[in-house]
Amino acid sequence: MVNRQLKVILTLLFPLTVFISSCVKDDPVPEINQEVITDLTLRFTALDESDTPIAGDFFEVKASDEEGISLGNSPQVGTISGLEPGRKYHLEVFLYNSIADEDVTEEVAEDDEAHQFYFLGTALLGNESFLSYSYGDADQNGNPLGLLGVVSVNEAPAVNTGTFRLILRHNLNKDLTGAQNPNFEDFEQAGGE
Repeated sequence: MVNRQLKVILTLLFPLTVFISSCVKDDPVPEINQEVITDLTLRFTALDESDTPIAGDFFEVKASDEEGISLGNSPQVGTISGLEPGRKYHLEVFLYNSIADEDVTEEVAEDDEAHQFYFLGTALLGNESFLSYSYGDADQNGNPLGLLGVVSVNEAPAVNTGTFRLILRHNLNKDLTGAQNPNFEDFEQAGGE
């Protein structure tokens, strides 16, 4: 009788042990602490011969995605028209989160050591490129940021169409060789998201 009760207890304990051990929680997936950006505005302001912005001589290009630009679809911005051959333009990048109704530009500027923009695409790289970009701002350590910069248009571009890709990296290694180049195609090697 005792042997039978022991078998019953062991039979009940075994499934309970398996159940308890199978309910051990997995390691939590770390949350990526990235800003949600739903709206992007690029403001191009013409510069005079002394590289001073000309008041009122600007145009803007906008992109938006209600889910967040990096989370939803990759929005395609229409034509960037208004860039004249041989001219320079002060480029400002504005970021906004319409979900939380907040200006993300300020967050990126405040946490500048953890952010950097890269300017890629056929308009800036390759045999048929006709634009060049140089950083106009830096983080607290003197490394580039990219909220402000200068876009130069070739004097007589053979081709004046191409793609303009803007990449924002978060928590990257800015000391990696090449990472301070605004046209660094291997930006993923610098890490971050």
